Amino acid sequence: MPVQLLKIIEGQSEIPLPSHLQKENLKHLQEGCDHTNKYIQGVVTLSYPLTKLRDGKDFFKIVVQDSDNLGSQINSINVFIYGKMAEDCAKIIRQGETFIAAGFKVIKLPAAREDGRHDCHLEVSEEAGSVIYIYTKPRTTAASETASVSPKYVYTPLNRLKDGTVVNLYGIVKFFKPPYISKGTDYCSIVTLVDPSNVKLTCSLFSGNLDSLPKIYKVGDIVRFHRIKIREYNGQMQGITSGGFASLTFDGTIGAPVVPRTSSRVYTFMDEEQKTIEELRIWAASNISISGSATKLSDVQPMLFFDLTCQLVGKAKVDGSSFLLKVWDGTKCPYPTWKVPVEAKDLEGEKVLLHQLRNLAVDILVYDNHVQLAESLKIGSFLRIYSIHVKQASADNEDVSHMEFHLHGGTCYGRGIGLLPESNPDVKELKEFLESVNLTDRQNMESTCSMDIDSTFGNVTDLELHLQRCQQLSVTVLTDHQDLSTTELKTVTNSTAPQQYRIRAKLRTYKPQKLHQSVKLHCSKCKSLQEVPDRDDFDFILHGSASTAPNPELYNTSWYESVTWTTQEQKQREIAIHFVKHDEMLQHPEDTLIMIEGGTLKEIWKLTKRFKCVIPVRSTEDDLELLDLSAPFLLKGNVKYYGCKQCSTPKPMKNLSSIAAEQQPSWEPTEIAQVLGIELLQYVFIMKFTLVDETASLNAYLFDYEKFFQIPASEILTNNFLQEKMQMTMNTLCPPGRKLGELPWLECFIKSYNVRGAMENQVYYQIFDTTIAEDVV
Repeated sequence: MPVQLLKIIEGQSEIPLPSHLQKENLKHLQEGCDHTNKYIQGVVTLSYPLTKLRDGKDFFKIVVQDSDNLGSQINSINVFIYGKMAEDCAKIIRQGETFIAAGFKVIKLPAAREDGRHDCHLEVSEEAGSVIYIYTKPRTTAASETASVSPKYVYTPLNRLKDGTVVNLYGIVKFFKPPYISKGTDYCSIVTLVDPSNVKLTCSLFSGNLDSLPKIYKVGDIVRFHRIKIREYNGQMQGITSGGFASLTFDGTIGAPVVPRTSSRVYTFMDEEQKTIEELRIWAASNISISGSATKLSDVQPMLFFDLTCQLVGKAKVDGSSFLLKVWDGTKCPYPTWKVPVEAKDLEGEKVLLHQLRNLAVDILVYDNHVQLAESLKIGSFLRIYSIHVKQASADNEDVSHMEFHLHGGTCYGRGIGLLPESNPDVKELKEFLESVNLTDRQNMESTCSMDIDSTFGNVTDLELHLQRCQQLSVTVLTDHQDLSTTELKTVTNSTAPQQYRIRAKLRTYKPQKLHQSVKLHCSKCKSLQEVPDRDDFDFILHGSASTAPNPELYNTSWYESVTWTTQEQKQREIAIHFVKHDEMLQHPEDTLIMIEGGTLKEIWKLTKRFKCVIPVRSTEDDLELLDLSAPFLLKGNVKYYGCKQCSTPKPMKNLSSIAAEQQPSWEPTEIAQVLGIELLQYVFIMKFTLVDETASLNAYLFDYEKFFQIPASEILTNNFLQEKMQMTMNTLCPPGRKLGELPWLECFIKSYNVRGAMENQVYYQIFDTTIAEDVV
């Protein structure tokens, strides 16, 4: 028979293999050799569905791991089974069983693999004379008995990981990012692990199937990873998913049931592993900060970031980049909450329940990369939403502040949404509490409270009188157009655009509240705006460029002098620094521009403190070139300078020689950008001010480089002093906690302009030729 089942009796095969067969080691496999009398043996770690090829032939693929060499860099291989053998194997092969193939064919792959498997694969078919043996036991065998024929997994402590190996390990979750859609089509989750060896390992886990990623709910959970690949980066070990990756997750709480969370129907879990879980729980309890229960809505405070365990009762699409989730946890937020305006027909959820919960449920607006997951959530689901931002704000036409709940885009600080199963202990506790809430009594109480709140805020006439009495000095200075007379906001809003006005008003609210978020990058050519890339993006690009060694043929040209060295790290890097010369002489460091290949972010920042300008580059066959324009093309001091991808046409670095030949090279970013064909992006402040006087209110946008705040937008992100100065300025313009009548007056110029929408023109307003008074800043 081409496919034979062999039983294990007292540790030995019931029927021995034919004596003429010799075992072949995976690492010795080569294409073109005769393997008629050879066999390979391993454990099935992954199997794929049976499929048919175009010619109608059955095809079955499995991954086989050499259980005798788990620590080897290459310890698994793909096996392709064809024809009748494929159909037979698909019926009987299960993960964890021992697989033997004799008379196989070795096929070399065209490119090296990145998943830790052999760079060849095996082809097995009845036509080729192949034979398959599978060591198995009856399917009714108890779990403990099955374990005896399952592979004996070796688990590697985090302090013994080696670059390039595929290992199994246990770890305690110290930090994690819930799964999110990566830049491709896969889901990604970032997990940082620790163990008693006191070593930290950060793992980047990718999968096209969300369910195959670890089901981590909180810091302190314990994970078991099988077949995770280890790579070294910047002197630190990192883990990435490889072929056959599998995971189990356990509650890290001492005394909790040892029940694994997994979407896999087949896995092994030995009795001794339960002891491992208990030991890790005890160690974690005294060595890492285990997160407690999530914050309740009744505990939230302004400017808080918190995790919330809740039930989803409503959802709606707001626009292309944001999505509304209505949730509750049975408690009441102590502040009035923001209700996101959506059409009733767009709101999904049980209408009666939404009405009953109108004063208990809160609206959470989720943005950007979280939208796709939010849209897929089912009403009634239980969620844990991580790093929700609570902020205090006022609506455009209200003097009453309220709490807004935002889940911002990105994954910083573990930001994301987790879907909890009903078996989760926190969900069981929440369900019991929600069932105990008497909605009728709660709504009666809310009606009474709302009457009290309304009675404390007076009416519009009182507000107008108060505004008229307040005649504080303006905290802004006009820099031009002194001939314009002051215009009331009501007149401004009733006039056609475009026009210019001089106004006197108060700043009731502004956005964004986190002032560093107001800094954007602007292209003056295509008028585009973009976010300032974070340091992780730059670090990733530098890491990619470091994989290409500097080209020695480009060293020491007529206009720069080169110095190279190799780092002493375990995974050595080649670094080249090219010092641009002037009159064939090197200048003082503070006057010198350098180009660097192979450097890390940390190394580059050190160089910016010593040299005038630093340009990260990489080698080609003919010249040095800039990195991807997602990275800064130039660093000067604490400022990173970026180019517009759409408008730039990068030129060779040799064009810099024209600046070096000048009598006194200034190395100004604008001049460097010009000779390198870069359309320079400028740092700008983008803010929305809600201005009000006794007649009306309007929203005016601030688009400013450095004039309004007298602070360069390019330096605000790297200078704590300037950040504090800007915050103090805004606290003066719009003091937190003050009533509208107590706010200072702003005198400024605004101009109206039209923006053509899909159906009609809309009028917008922009502040210009205005700056903050010296005594304020």
